[in-house]
Amino acid sequence: MSIYVGNLSYEVNQEDLSEVFAEYGTVKRVHLPSDRETGRKRGFAFVEMESEANEDKAIEALDGAEWMNRELKVNKAKPREDNRNSGGRRNNRF
Repeated sequence: MSIYVGNLSYEVNQEDLSEVFAEYGTVKRVHLPSDRETGRKRGFAFVEMESEANEDKAIEALDGAEWMNRELKVNKAKPREDNRNSGGRRNNRF
């Protein structure tokens, strides 16, 4: 499982997030998605921690907290939906 962290400043880097979340336990991985075309960070991240208990502590402490002049949105990440058939095309046969 991982944690979704939203409303991040575009200046945030992986080290910044690792430091903040390390206060609540061992951080296994931080992923900061970027736009494919521009390379610009997208304003959210995913953080994986060593245990679910540590994730729960981090979520409780950081959801709604102000960091880098932003109010963080922190919760359990939802599984990614399969969107391969979206995008306006339909697989109808006539």
